[in-house]
Amino acid sequence: MRNLKRILLGVFILLLVLVILAFVLENQQSISLVFLGLAGPQLPVSLVVVMALLVGMLIGPVLGWFLGRSSRIARKRLV
Repeated sequence: MRNLKRILLGVFILLLVLVILAFVLENQQSISLVFLGLAGPQLPVSLVVVMALLVGMLIGPVLGWFLGRSSRIARKRLV
């Protein structure tokens, strides 16, 4: 049973890597993002998407921690 879980995990990771590789290889067109009149450098679409994903993965937990902390402080005031 333990070996089956390892094998399934290995297959899942391999499939995930293959999907990411296919995404990166299919999205090589260069784009330049413009925000508030500021133009960014020419980057591949895949790099822009991956960077946005990573920024979201960092901001999400920090925002959740901050909001959870403020609600805990409010609950302490009520008690």
